[in-house]
Amino acid sequence: MYSILQSAHSGTRWLTLILLVLAVGNGLSKWLSKSEFTETDRKINLFALIFTHIQVLIGLVLYFISPRVNFDGEIMGDAITRFFVIEHPLTMIIAAVLITIGNSRSKKMEGSSNKFKSTAIFYGVGLLLILSRIPWPFQDFGAGWF
Repeated sequence: MYSILQSAHSGTRWLTLILLVLAVGNGLSKWLSKSEFTETDRKINLFALIFTHIQVLIGLVLYFISPRVNFDGEIMGDAITRFFVIEHPLTMIIAAVLITIGNSRSKKMEGSSNKFKSTAIFYGVGLLLILSRIPWPFQDFGAGWF
């Protein structure tokens, strides 16, 4: 079960990243061009939000069943253990909260420009946080691209 969830978490990361980049790019370009907020824009934001939440939920399940997560006395002393026990999950949860706030704010705001601004800022900061804490292969955490 662990390997299936890990593969799902790793595979859906790409969909999540693509949707977040699309939502941020859409928000920025339409905010700057002062376009009207459409149903398509709402759906882009919604799908990015949904996939972010799916990633967090799969990640939380993995957190509690992963052999990489252990709570011995050396969590802070080992960079890899600290990354998987503290840094990665905490940063991803914060990013998901920011993306959720951005989506909620954009739905409540009046005016297309404000909606796009909220999306661009909150989704953008969330995306940057996510990119900063993905276990990339060059970080030597034993994780591959897939």
